[in-house]
Amino acid sequence: MRWALTLMVCVLPFSPVRSESLTSTEAGRFVTLALECVHREYPNKIAHVMASDADAKPPRQLTPAFYGCYDWHSSVHAHWLLARAARAFPDAPFAASARAALARSLTKQNLALEVAYLQTDGRASFERPYGLAWLLQLAAELRSWDDLQAREWTSALIPLEEEAAARVSNWLPKLAYPIRVGEHDQTAFAFGLIWDWAQTSRNAAMESLLRAKAQEFYLSDRACPLNYEPSGQDFLSPCLAEADFMRRVVESARFAQWLDAFLPQIARDGSTDWLRPAQVTDRSDPKLAHLDGLNLSRAWMLEGIARGLPAADARLRSLRGASALHREASLGAVTAEHYVGSHWLGTFALYGASNN
Repeated sequence: MRWALTLMVCVLPFSPVRSESLTSTEAGRFVTLALECVHREYPNKIAHVMASDADAKPPRQLTPAFYGCYDWHSSVHAHWLLARAARAFPDAPFAASARAALARSLTKQNLALEVAYLQTDGRASFERPYGLAWLLQLAAELRSWDDLQAREWTSALIPLEEEAAARVSNWLPKLAYPIRVGEHDQTAFAFGLIWDWAQTSRNAAMESLLRAKAQEFYLSDRACPLNYEPSGQDFLSPCLAEADFMRRVVESARFAQWLDAFLPQIARDGSTDWLRPAQVTDRSDPKLAHLDGLNLSRAWMLEGIARGLPAADARLRSLRGASALHREASLGAVTAEHYVGSHWLGTFALYGASNN
């Protein structure tokens, strides 16, 4: 199924960025990391199915909009970072550079080649679901930006946005089981991003699909084994990501009841020792550095879970306290020291800071 998105470009309501805890200086730090990678082609890790010698091409020719930042999904969400920061701080010193980078990448020609790449035989599962979810999140960000240039980028992105949405919508009815890992293939985290896009684009069909999967996959879950987390190279929490998705689709009082059974470990006395930040032993190792991302994503997921609960819920202080500990544990690691982390951690830092 495909949806006619073109007519929506100029009629969607403006969605404000939550930036109460984010300063222009902090956002600029993350923008610098994105600018250093969005058009840096190498090193590059591509997931590229080759049918012949003709497919042996450099990344800039294969995916000319999103070839930087080490891999396709990181490039996509680095562009999201630039859009989010420039929208939140339009007068900041970095805004012009962020806009210039977006304009360089998000041309109709580049994006047409991105669509052609996805539609080539052998790429049915390319970047599914993580990269596709971030592509839709980028589309949602641009659609929420009340700006002439952003509307031009939105228009240029529509064919790729439609392709990503169609791939997700065709896949979901066939997906018989949730994917409960702590890395890219996880469904709960991707479902949350896609849900937010569906609401921004007023896509009732996608919302309906996700509601059905929430009921099928997650609604009857009980006693998530939080003590089994983290695995050694997680950057997403299977338990917290599921709860952060469910608070989007379940009414607050019902969500509170579901959470009672799903995560009974959450303290009600304001304590935080029920969930400790992950220890990162080597930030130069690309897989071990994932754990900094885990701390940052846990931080925003804990805040998201808190937002989904009633205002008087006894778990709020413990959730927010644990969120602060996780954020503090890894925010200082979001630097340019190691490219294995700098090409993506800025997005996780900005996403958390600007959504809470």
